[in-house]
Amino acid sequence: MYIGRIMHTDLITVSPEASLVEARKLIEEKKIDHLLVVNDKGRLVGLLSDRDLRQHWASPATTLSNHELGYLLDKILVKMIMIKTIVTVTPETTIERAALIMKDNNINSLPVMDGDELVGIVTSTDVMHVLLEAIGMNEESVRISVLVQDRIGTIAEVSAILRDLDINIQSLVTWPLRNHPGVHQMIIRIPGDDGARAVSALNRNHYKVMTHYMKDITPYLPKPS
Repeated sequence: MYIGRIMHTDLITVSPEASLVEARKLIEEKKIDHLLVVNDKGRLVGLLSDRDLRQHWASPATTLSNHELGYLLDKILVKMIMIKTIVTVTPETTIERAALIMKDNNINSLPVMDGDELVGIVTSTDVMHVLLEAIGMNEESVRISVLVQDRIGTIAEVSAILRDLDINIQSLVTWPLRNHPGVHQMIIRIPGDDGARAVSALNRNHYKVMTHYMKDITPYLPKPS
């Protein structure tokens, strides 16, 4: 999946010359967390988040009158507080790459650029939604976990066991197990009604299945081949 397939294209933008009050009103009206800041030529020049606004908004404990407070806030412009060093992606960026970029930069949104043109924005919520769909997360499925040796053919063997029982694999992902070199955790989602049969079949074929959190996973570690 690529960012171009999930990005928001109905962009809410603001001028760098807009006041803090105007920016806050726009965020509240549109129920969004980020504002794209574009200049009079339509070029992306900054990014303003709801968090940035809160950090620069006056404390409720201020002794200023509403009139004085409004006057001062109107003098604070978007360009004074916006983020100017912007991390962006292209429509061709993969979902997993976007997730990594967000994690590495500790950010929750990515403007999407096609060359010099701003074409969209994607948020961490968008990416999370797609990744949850990709792993088959739904109420009707069950999750089973098998610790396996990192070797050629393991996924094919496990898949064949379930195939022979006419059990459909809704999703399958693997990742290295921390502190156990050469061992991967295989997470399989299957229809809920097939859970017991799948566990039984895999156990018969010497794959030790975990269906819930285990504090001690030692008994489930595969024996070195």
